[in-house]
Amino acid sequence: MSFGLPSVKVKPEQASECKIRDGPYGIPNPFVEGLTAAKPKLHVSHPLEASERNYHLNEEKMNMAMLRNIQGLHAPLKLTMERKFAKKIGFEDILNLPDMCEAAAQPHAVVERSLGLL
Repeated sequence: MSFGLPSVKVKPEQASECKIRDGPYGIPNPFVEGLTAAKPKLHVSHPLEASERNYHLNEEKMNMAMLRNIQGLHAPLKLTMERKFAKKIGFEDILNLPDMCEAAAQPHAVVERSLGLL
């Protein structure tokens, strides 16, 4: 039963083939190309390398998918919203006056206060 949700298994991304100008023996000439010239041109040399580069992103996606499967769609949405708000708040915002802080309030309370219901 997948319920139309993404798979929890991480799938590696395949890099395209790259062509390095080879010397007469089939390897790049370090005198012409330089010692570090071949490294930026090379792509993934092992299938796990791309997965390891994006380890934290893959782990975050997997955790959000599991959280959505267990608690529903609201849980990952709420966590994502709280993280976005937390990234906007700096150290100086904590020390500011309460009038100038960038804190997220309850949306219903804000609307009720603006309508004069509170």
